[in-house]
Amino acid sequence: MDKVPMTKQGFDALEKELRTLKSVERPAVIVAIAEARAHGDLSENAEYTAARERQSFIEGRIKELESVISAAQIIDPSSLAGSTIKFGATVFLADEDSGDEVTYQIVGPYESNADKGMISTTAPIARALIGKGIGDSVEVVTPAGKRSYEVLDVQYR
Repeated sequence: MDKVPMTKQGFDALEKELRTLKSVERPAVIVAIAEARAHGDLSENAEYTAARERQSFIEGRIKELESVISAAQIIDPSSLAGSTIKFGATVFLADEDSGDEVTYQIVGPYESNADKGMISTTAPIARALIGKGIGDSVEVVTPAGKRSYEVLDVQYR
């Protein structure tokens, strides 16, 4: 697997999720399976089926997290500088049509959260922004149509 760029906060969040899955979720689902088996006929036991499906999800997520964590390349945005947009940048934009201002931080795909203004390097807006600088105009194709933004500021924090 190629290196996966992420911030220290994103890495810590993935490690925390992995620890929780291994130390809390996995043991709980094992207990749930044992309790469901005690109820008898497994072919008509919805509790058993649900617990097995949950176990399958947990094991799959554990494998995924272990793979991502082993391939993580931690980048500290505060150690970066400049006015060109790259991974870790916090970008301040103005919508050229409405004048609305938005702020995004460009992060890795496993830590993106649009509700918190953290967008993945693979998101269309991030791909359009990377390499741009203050004062540049960026056109992005979104599900709602084309949007144009002006880069107001770039910070690394």
